Amino acid sequence: MKVKFLIMAMMIIGAMCGCTAQGSESAQEGCDVFKTQGGTTVKMYCIKHGSVRMQVGEKWIYVDPVTTAVKPETDYSTLPQADYILVTHEHFDHLDSVAINQLSKPGTVLITNARCHELLGGKGDVMANGDSRTLAAGWTIEAVPAYNNSPDKLQFHPKGRDNGFVLTIEGMRIYIAGDTEDIPEMAAIKDIDVAFLPCNLPYTMTPEQCAHAATMVKPAVLFPYHYGQTDIQQVVKLLDGSGIDVRIRAYQ
Repeated sequence: MKVKFLIMAMMIIGAMCGCTAQGSESAQEGCDVFKTQGGTTVKMYCIKHGSVRMQVGEKWIYVDPVTTAVKPETDYSTLPQADYILVTHEHFDHLDSVAINQLSKPGTVLITNARCHELLGGKGDVMANGDSRTLAAGWTIEAVPAYNNSPDKLQFHPKGRDNGFVLTIEGMRIYIAGDTEDIPEMAAIKDIDVAFLPCNLPYTMTPEQCAHAATMVKPAVLFPYHYGQTDIQQVVKLLDGSGIDVRIRAYQ
């Protein structure tokens, strides 16, 4: 049954969540707060672009952390170290060994695809499309397809190489799409509470594609991310009346 968690707040400013300034721009993060079926608090922090961090109880999850390749510069050594780092694919705005090293501690679990594993010198656990594994008690992760299917975009993200991820944490399901278009496989991704869908040209989706992807996945809450110079308010307008709570954060 979808919406298995309590949405606690639309937006909580950084100071209330114990957020810290990031990088040379001293930009302050905000966070959105949820609860799992088991009552664990989940805080989702916008860093930038495709970089997300989540606090689940006392555990920290980072997705595609990047230091200088995307502005503003982020110094991850000032942030809590990671229990889990997820890297969707090899592009410079998603794979950053400096960020990974700053966030890593003994016991950090790094999950990548095969190409990232190779570029990192054999670091990380490889997952391919269709793989799943248990992360902790009540926590699972699935690697799902992420690719381009428009004829003029096939060179960016070929089918079968890159991952999206579905995290299930105490019944709460979080879909992090990675760089992808509105591919048919999204129709099989069910019961999603929170989704992160990319929306920028020429690499991922138009606002219309992003809205279509959202209607396939049907998340309770949607964060359009990785949107660059896109007029992201178009996604809000296109999904008006859909029942999807579209939240715009600073994921340029």
